[in-house]
Amino acid sequence: MYTREMTRSIQVGGVQIGGSKHVVIQSMTNTDTRDVEATLKQIEALKDAGCQIVRLAVVNEDAAHALKSIKARSPLPIVADIHFDYRLALKALEAGVDKIRINPGNIGSKEKVKAVVEACRERGVPIRIGVNSGSVERRLLEKYGYPTADALVESAMGHIEILEDLGFYDIAVSLKSTDVPTMIEAYTKMAGLRPYPLHVGVTEAGTAFSGGIKSAVGIGSVLSRGIGDTIRVSLAADPVEEIKVAKNILKSLGIAASDPIVVACPSCGRVAIDLIGLANRVEEATSHLKHPWKIAVMGCAVNGPGEAREADIGIAGGHGEGLIFKHGKILKKVPENQLFDALMEEIYAMEKERLEQKAQEKEPVHVSQASLFDGHDRATNDRIAPHGKQG
Repeated sequence: MYTREMTRSIQVGGVQIGGSKHVVIQSMTNTDTRDVEATLKQIEALKDAGCQIVRLAVVNEDAAHALKSIKARSPLPIVADIHFDYRLALKALEAGVDKIRINPGNIGSKEKVKAVVEACRERGVPIRIGVNSGSVERRLLEKYGYPTADALVESAMGHIEILEDLGFYDIAVSLKSTDVPTMIEAYTKMAGLRPYPLHVGVTEAGTAFSGGIKSAVGIGSVLSRGIGDTIRVSLAADPVEEIKVAKNILKSLGIAASDPIVVACPSCGRVAIDLIGLANRVEEATSHLKHPWKIAVMGCAVNGPGEAREADIGIAGGHGEGLIFKHGKILKKVPENQLFDALMEEIYAMEKERLEQKAQEKEPVHVSQASLFDGHDRATNDRIAPHGKQG
């Protein structure tokens, strides 16, 4: 198991980024921010999928004006995405947003940057410096030839120093590239320069399929080095798909603490049950559960019994039937047409028992079987400041 890099923490609404082992999942709406109802509907869908923070594009005054209504009803902390016009950042802050994403280098003079910083300081709102390979400064492109990892890091450091010179340290940093090796190198180098929390992602990754793979390789590689405090998977798809990929990246690394893991064999000529269909049904039916059960759906007697025994619960298929295992012991043999229902009955019983145990730790609360179908600590922060300063 790798060791997580300890970073300074920032507070984004009720969500802490940095300063702990937790990795926060973010996304961005693709609605017109001026359309309050459509934007809120998408935010609700993102929350239901497992998103913890959501970013909104603020491209004009009308969008900034809509933020107040959105913020008042949003179930998630709101990040305002600002480019070029510092006045939009000020209006977003007046609307009560929880975080600002800017590049201090592209919103004008030092006085304009200072105005944004002071407004953020007054409200306790952090700033994310979002460096992107598609918008690296011309001088750095001339220096490096193209958006190299060093160019991204130098750009980020330049923006960081602008804020540090103003005595502002509630900062998060991202260094995104469409090229996976470049972004891995950039984040690795950045992690050794400042203790600010890092927002990790592959920019403009692509479609749900190809972009999901690029994001898994890039984000997963960075996180596996103990680097990264929050992630956003960027896909040309419904933003809810971004959350699905993000959650599975964290599950694959053992970082996600509350999501079930379904393992399934790839299927071969020995399989005599509808393994693929069964595995997909189990994954969908358990996606809303609140405990990281390991669930094995295996197709035959070669690896099936062993893998199923290693799981909290699982099945090993046979000829038109299957064995259900629980904590290494055979529970029963079930006909194929009853496998799904029998397996889910056991899983829901386990989840119900776990929820009741957790509820009793606080106060006795009855957990109904039906409730399982719904939706089918703040760490101590020592405020590590750059160069040993206390921010």
